[in-house]
Amino acid sequence: MIKNTKPAPTLIALSVAACLVGCGDNDNDFSDVQPVSPTPPPPPVSAPAPIPAFDTDGTLTADITWTTYGVPHVKADNLESMAYGVGYAFARDNMCVLADQILKYNSERAKFYGPDRQPGSGDSEHLINDFGFLTLGIRELAEENLPRLSANSRAMFQGYTAGYNRYLEDTPVEEQDQSCAGQPWVEPIDSVDLLTYSLGVALLPGAANFLGPMFLAAPEGESYLPTPAASAQAAVSQVGTSQGAPKSSNIPFKIAPTIELPERNPQEMGSNGWGLGSDKTTNGRGLVLGNPHFPHTGNLRFWNFHAQIPDYLNVTGSSLMGLPGAVNIGFNENVAWTHTFSTAEHFVVYQLSLDEDDASGMSHIVDGNKRLIYKKPLQIEVAVGGGQTIQLNKTSYYTNYGPMIEVPGSFGWDSENAFAIKDANLPNFDIVDHWLAMNMATSMDEFKQAFKDYDGVIFNNTMAASSDGQVFYIDDSTVPNLTETAINELTTNPVLIQTKAAAGFTVLPGFISQFDFDGPVPYEEAPKYEGADSVQNSNDSFWLTNLSSPITGVNPLYGNTENQQSLRSRMGQKFIETEAGSDETFTPEEVEELLLNNRSYLAEDILPSLLQACTEQGDTPVNVDGTEVDISAACDALGAWDGTMNTSSVGAHVFREFAFQFNQNPQWEVPFSLESPVTTPTGLVQNETTMQQLAKAVQVIEQAGVEFDATLGNVQFVERSLPDGTASGEKLPWGGAHNIEGGFNVFDSIRGRDETLLPRHRYQPVNNNTIMSAEAGGYHINYGTSWAMVISFTDNGPKGRGILTYSQSRQFGSEHFLDQTRLYSEQPTLRDIYFTDEEIESNMIEKMTLSSE
Repeated sequence: MIKNTKPAPTLIALSVAACLVGCGDNDNDFSDVQPVSPTPPPPPVSAPAPIPAFDTDGTLTADITWTTYGVPHVKADNLESMAYGVGYAFARDNMCVLADQILKYNSERAKFYGPDRQPGSGDSEHLINDFGFLTLGIRELAEENLPRLSANSRAMFQGYTAGYNRYLEDTPVEEQDQSCAGQPWVEPIDSVDLLTYSLGVALLPGAANFLGPMFLAAPEGESYLPTPAASAQAAVSQVGTSQGAPKSSNIPFKIAPTIELPERNPQEMGSNGWGLGSDKTTNGRGLVLGNPHFPHTGNLRFWNFHAQIPDYLNVTGSSLMGLPGAVNIGFNENVAWTHTFSTAEHFVVYQLSLDEDDASGMSHIVDGNKRLIYKKPLQIEVAVGGGQTIQLNKTSYYTNYGPMIEVPGSFGWDSENAFAIKDANLPNFDIVDHWLAMNMATSMDEFKQAFKDYDGVIFNNTMAASSDGQVFYIDDSTVPNLTETAINELTTNPVLIQTKAAAGFTVLPGFISQFDFDGPVPYEEAPKYEGADSVQNSNDSFWLTNLSSPITGVNPLYGNTENQQSLRSRMGQKFIETEAGSDETFTPEEVEELLLNNRSYLAEDILPSLLQACTEQGDTPVNVDGTEVDISAACDALGAWDGTMNTSSVGAHVFREFAFQFNQNPQWEVPFSLESPVTTPTGLVQNETTMQQLAKAVQVIEQAGVEFDATLGNVQFVERSLPDGTASGEKLPWGGAHNIEGGFNVFDSIRGRDETLLPRHRYQPVNNNTIMSAEAGGYHINYGTSWAMVISFTDNGPKGRGILTYSQSRQFGSEHFLDQTRLYSEQPTLRDIYFTDEEIESNMIEKMTLSSE
């Protein structure tokens, strides 16, 4: 995150203009630029028969069979009825999360919670949320475009919301999740609500992180503050003006938000994914490992289900909240697939060249022509206490690129500076159709066709394998389709390169239309690989998807090439390249063992050298900023460590804390080499810095009050919150590694938001360089491996094992609130996934026919 880094518009604009003039014979006249003839597309794959979308007799009917661990299997005759059953089953497990998110994306948080997340603080987070999503216009887009969606999408939105509402109607409040049951904002929803939610989720890696900068955006000399609507003036005078509120605002509460430069992945979304083909599997068929690392609470929880429409659809797996009946990560009879969070960028910030002749600052120049910055009035309702609400008005500002933004000290709006953001996912109406097409694919060719037809995989890489042993990788996340001119400047102009490095995202000048983009990168130009060997991704870029065939030459917004890989990526590559069975192929059992072995790449590389340094240090204290630290007990614990992050591992936390320190200033003996990109850097330099890093780790552990020779199961745990947000007190031992030590099966303790307002407890860490908490007595796990699966194809169809580590239901007291969590806690393992009718019947725990009659 940068602060006080102010990219001067004249500098960027002049630098680009100079390069366009001086770096060739281009004089800013683009009239002679000829479009490149596209490569003729391959013959289209024959389309499958249309799936029945709507119920034809006015009655929605779905059969729901729940099997062990609370997994629903929904069977219906059409998409609307199938989604009806899925929506009902989902609401039974996770009603509160979706209700909270509908409130969020409908810009109604302030209406029920007041202006601040911390009441009276002036943080204005609910105002920022509500005005922000109004600025992005997602509710308006949903209202206007719902009738234009495909019949399949409309049927699924319509059926899902009917099922959700049916659960609310049929279930007494006292039997609902008490985190939200009975709240006035828990209401029936409709298709517009759910489409609004879908459009909002698509913006998570992009414009949704700029709500604060949109809130602050105002021309020089004008206030960004909202003002009471005329009808609210009387209410304001009754309530009075609170101390600290800006006098000019005439608002009865303080508005003092702290806005910093946003991050592109604030929720730390990550994952591992493999597709193994006939050359890499023992039976010569496809195999997929799916291992998304996501928050265990909040709006990014996965939920496991099975959807069937006989003769058309038979798919199982898991999806994020609110996807109406389609599976995000899973398999059918023919193809299995998984996703990982892409390194790609999904938006561009444009620096405007303001019109020098316009003193208002409300126009800018594109291709020598004036373009207006226009206003849009917004209004929200805000609770002010005592059961009262007032209406607030605010103005948002837009350009041809998108909403205006302002970040103090970085991206200003004054006589020289002005910035706007354009998000390639605003809007994205393909999400349901894209995943439904993947769910229905009867071959790898049909699976690929889904990516040719739609652009709904909003921020993901995709790895897939088919029953006949083909593998496929694509980063078809929605990436701005920049022109060759823009790409050339972005990759050669020093000012643009430096600005991107400082900001963490692309900033382009807006004075020439050639820097604008129209839609996402097409399928033909997206990074991809297909073959019969392997594809993998662990959140590094597309570059080394297949180590033997690096991918290069694509739009730079997809991510870096020839760059140092993360330790987790290197662990995954090590598994695939060197740890197959004796015949150099994998069985599903071998893949599951690799997923759950909880090894540490960093330890396997440097632990022997670290122990040698410990031996040489002996009982001699290490000086850390004037403090003498005895590391001998920590060294003894490391000597007893088995090198894994399992619950029985003694001293594992000592190495983790060392890894946190090492990561700040790595002491590699051999630097990164492009000739050995997944095995370098390597080796530990045994020096004073290394010993100080271990000594600082000792200080953290001592401050937390944790024994050096404790087992990881006594230090790392999962603990759920009660409905009121307090700690349950039941701490389940938890095995699993961390990114910092090069783990593959990754878990973490994140302090950030989970994007809901549902109450939950947190433990503060000892400092910002660790996740160890003195209050918790260790690591409170609330992030990491979520829906893990290993899917293989056999002569008798697909076979799968998987686990949802935090269990199906977030409702405290539910039978399925902790059942899979306890299973994992006892020993990291997967469970059988039931796919055939026979398997489902044999493992049934509950069954019902849901009908709208």
